[in-house]
Amino acid sequence: MNKIENEFTNAFEKLFTANPMNMQDAAKNVAEYNAKFSKIALDAAKKNAALSQAWANDTLGKMEALTKVQGEPADYAKVATDFVSAQTQASPEHVAAFTEVAKKAQADTVELMLAAGKEFQAEAAEVAKTASKQAA
Repeated sequence: MNKIENEFTNAFEKLFTANPMNMQDAAKNVAEYNAKFSKIALDAAKKNAALSQAWANDTLGKMEALTKVQGEPADYAKVATDFVSAQTQASPEHVAAFTEVAKKAQADTVELMLAAGKEFQAEAAEVAKTASKQAA
């Protein structure tokens, strides 16, 4: 190895061996961010499950009309048409609710990632500053 490679290797080793707390802090930070990301995903999944259940209940409620005996054959066609029409009108509302959940989860994730990037940048600057002082 040449002199520059040796200096780099030594500086890199000092960076991680000088203060083992830095590695523990880094692991703790990663765990905290993973917990926050998991909470965002879990909250979105819970909301989606509730929306799915509401949509299913709405659909099943509207299907009751399909199960009733009708007086004339044409009445069966009308009931079926009314059901399909009601479903067609309700679907965009349900899809919009899912979209709002996705948009919120995305916004929360971006916000968390930006915060993590800022924190990482500050920590990296501090570590580099400390390593420079130790190397000097």
